[in-house]
Amino acid sequence: MTEQTEQSQQTKIFTKWYDKNYKFLFLIPLILLILSLAYIGYFYSVNHDFMRKDVSLTGGITITVNTAQSEININELNNYLTQKLDNFAVKELSDRFTGKQEAVIIQSPIQNLNSSEISDFKSIIEEFLGYKLNTENSSTEKTSSKFGESFYKQLLFAIIISFILMATVVFIIFRTFAPSAAVVISAFADIIMTLAFVNFLGIKISSAGIMAFLMLIGYSVDTDIMLTTRLLKRRGSEINKRLANAFKTGITMTLTSIIAITVALIITQSFSEVLKQIFTILLIGLSFDIMNTWITNASILKWYLERRTKNEN
Repeated sequence: MTEQTEQSQQTKIFTKWYDKNYKFLFLIPLILLILSLAYIGYFYSVNHDFMRKDVSLTGGITITVNTAQSEININELNNYLTQKLDNFAVKELSDRFTGKQEAVIIQSPIQNLNSSEISDFKSIIEEFLGYKLNTENSSTEKTSSKFGESFYKQLLFAIIISFILMATVVFIIFRTFAPSAAVVISAFADIIMTLAFVNFLGIKISSAGIMAFLMLIGYSVDTDIMLTTRLLKRRGSEINKRLANAFKTGITMTLTSIIAITVALIITQSFSEVLKQIFTILLIGLSFDIMNTWITNASILKWYLERRTKNEN
């Protein structure tokens, strides 16, 4: 038996198995989507919001301490602040080449931002450091709660509008409910699953993180539209063959993006919190997109095309 014949038989076996079980495979992302929605609902009931927000969205104070001359032990700082503050975040910035600590960012969602609260916050940090904070060894950034909340609402509005416009364009392109709905459902599942996982990891989302979700909408529909176009527009071959050809192209696109984002994340995570959060969210979202495109969307399309072919005959 030649290698080509053996591969052909293996393909036939897989095709037979897939034809029999693709509807059951669809249950995997469906259950995960339901669990994600349930977790987000539980998260909202506990935190009264859909995500953890940092001071860029809630308002508060950010103090950046220059540590080029004297490094700060992050674990000791965290333990000390835990005893003094109820809500804070500590981030470390390092040199991209040497890995040497360059700065430590300390954030706290102080709502009123009056001079007394800011002075108390600085005093706590100074007690740990053993020296006074000034313009030479640190910088202070204040964000009002009203500005942060307004910015947060505007970003959420932008996501909702982007999703609606995306869905509208998809329905205009394909003009058929089931394939169009499959694309929208897959993109929706990417967003929901990513948000649930980000919340589970305890990541505080900044304005950059919201932007990452906007980018994820574009990434999500890219392979979905390619898959739908290949299956609907190109006739004359078996559904599974068209699906396999689309899979080769689509998975190459997604894996290329994942590799590029992973490399970028490794390079930037030590010196840029903004880029780190963007790349982290995109990496999580693209990982879910593989499942939602090639199980959720593919299963719906296969079911739709089989029914259409049966009706035509």
